[in-house]
Amino acid sequence: FFFDSFVMAWVRRCGQLIVKRAPRFSRFASHTIEQHYDIEGERIYTDDFCNTSTHILNKVGRKLHLVHTHPLNILKKKIESSFSDFQCFDDISPAVSTWQNFDSLLIPEGHQARSPKDTYYLNKDTVLRPHTSAHQHDLLSQGHQKFLVSGDVYRRDEIDRTHYWVFHQMEGVKVMQTADPAEVEADLKRSLEAMVQQLFGDLKAEDMRWVDAYFPFTEPSFELEIMWQGDWLETLGCGIMQQEILQRAGADQNGKCKAWAFGIGLERIAMPLFQVPDIRLFWSENKRFLSQFEDGKISTFQPLVSLKDYPPNNQSISFWVPEGFVDNDFYDLVRAMEFADLVEEVELFDDFTHPKTGRTSKAFHVIFRSPEKTLTTAEVNEYMAVLRDLVVQHLGVELR
Repeated sequence: FFFDSFVMAWVRRCGQLIVKRAPRFSRFASHTIEQHYDIEGERIYTDDFCNTSTHILNKVGRKLHLVHTHPLNILKKKIESSFSDFQCFDDISPAVSTWQNFDSLLIPEGHQARSPKDTYYLNKDTVLRPHTSAHQHDLLSQGHQKFLVSGDVYRRDEIDRTHYWVFHQMEGVKVMQTADPAEVEADLKRSLEAMVQQLFGDLKAEDMRWVDAYFPFTEPSFELEIMWQGDWLETLGCGIMQQEILQRAGADQNGKCKAWAFGIGLERIAMPLFQVPDIRLFWSENKRFLSQFEDGKISTFQPLVSLKDYPPNNQSISFWVPEGFVDNDFYDLVRAMEFADLVEEVELFDDFTHPKTGRTSKAFHVIFRSPEKTLTTAEVNEYMAVLRDLVVQHLGVELR
């Protein structure tokens, strides 16, 4: 379920496409927007609304949550074991219609949540799902009353150790034969507290707290936080499903049923549980990574070399931006680079509007660090030269 802070970040439509033709520096930026994409056996034709490059789609089909002994798979199985009577759906295509992603969840036309600022569109009517909630209506319409959905989800987002343009979500839905919201809320909280205790150990009552929240698809809505290593950790979001969602799916039995739903980001939980310091490591193809983990066991990640032994290389870039520029335009340009996985973080550190001309300047730190090797200064300088050239070509900025 799309229960997290990102739902509030969908604010406005971004401007132009980032890459529409092969850039001059094809060695590092060969990813383009194609006329069509083949995704999970379906051919999808792009149009001028498409903001999804081939680099983003390279992750489709990896399905880390299905890889045996991968931390995300171990976590997924543990969550599923807490809901043993739920049906599990974990191999649904991430390409969904805008109706599935928005309309079925009561997000109206013109709502800011439909903005391509944070969502990857394949064409005007098709997106890469930014949340597993996109499958709620279909599964409810098919008569499923207790189910879990897990899969890869995609968002245009900031770049740092805890954010990646593709990650994995798991969502649970339970339809109950009652019209009493208090009964539904009690069952929801009892079920999720039991699940979290199974994941994090024998938590005391005072180590868990419920926080009121807002999500457009549930009312009331909550977040469950736990005390973990001396600080409060947000584990999931949840709530009682809006009744109209059930009605549209033909699952409310004339008001005799209500439902609850929850959503959990697998990487968000796996990072503290397995003590993985950088989200990029989940995508490692190094056999030494997966060989550390054992099916059914939560164990501490043991890097052969500490991340701190690979020093960061801090670069910066500043430019005057055109009207309509949003920071995610720049982040997505970085993601389109062949060297994107060598960028640990991109941070906006200065946002200045000239008092006389009204022009806006932005400055970003671009921090390079590989989780698996030391980068040379010559390598990083070459990458930055490419980035400076392409930010002018494709975002229409003026370097400072």
